[in-house]
Amino acid sequence: MIQRVDAVDRKILSLLVEDGRRTYDDIAARVSLSAPSVKRRIDRLRASGALEGFTAVVDHGAMGWNTEALVELFFQAGTTLDRVAKTLREHPEVVEAWSVTGEPDAIARVRTDDNAALERLIMDLQKDGLVIRTRSQVVMSRLVGRAGEGL
Repeated sequence: MIQRVDAVDRKILSLLVEDGRRTYDDIAARVSLSAPSVKRRIDRLRASGALEGFTAVVDHGAMGWNTEALVELFFQAGTTLDRVAKTLREHPEVVEAWSVTGEPDAIARVRTDDNAALERLIMDLQKDGLVIRTRSQVVMSRLVGRAGEGL
């Protein structure tokens, strides 16, 4: 259960989003608390679910993933969200997916080596007939990227 966070918690979260490897001492100096107090707050934020975890930021181009796309997915009538999620989890190229309002049933953010790999992924998603149609937009460049937006 996520508990309400105060202004100090928000500052701590913002500092962690900026650099997840910050020490308790560094954070403490920036929020005018002791390091043990910061540790207790971070532990509480993790236990409550407000802080879900820590992650590394990877340069996808350096990994060879040169194509990023948003793929709108249209499923057979009656397909459950659990089945949609299961299908998408089977493809490591799918890095995020959402159920949405509007025409598509879901939108997936995918990363592939190149456009040919994107085409293979789309064909693979459609091969069992569960996905009856797709519509894709290839990302040309990132205009805005906000980690921890709204903190």
